[in-house]
Amino acid sequence: MSRDMGQDDRERNGAGWRTEEVLTICRRVSSAQLTVWVERHWLRPRHEGTGFVFSAADMARLEMICDLREDLALDDEAMPVVLSLLDTVYGLRRRLRVLAEAIGDLPPDARYLLQDELRKREEKEG
Repeated sequence: MSRDMGQDDRERNGAGWRTEEVLTICRRVSSAQLTVWVERHWLRPRHEGTGFVFSAADMARLEMICDLREDLALDDEAMPVVLSLLDTVYGLRRRLRVLAEAIGDLPPDARYLLQDELRKREEKEG
């Protein structure tokens, strides 16, 4: 899926993409597949009126699901396990980024103390 300025603006305005637009953008998925993936909670678009509206995150996840199915030949039984693991990894990355930002905001003396403590703990484990 290639993104252009119009798509970025759409996401910023909270409009997202309707099912028909998603199917036009991502031709690797059929309408029936998309419906099943939503029912299985592999994708979590918001329900609006009689249809769904997909966010940029939903669109990225859709592309990832297509890649996993095509490139790794993941079947329907393995997909929820892999998606759950990926969600965990992404969640941990977000938490680590927040932690790194918080550490970066500490005064230099506190950062040095923290580095020293981390080094000691790694030596214990290593």
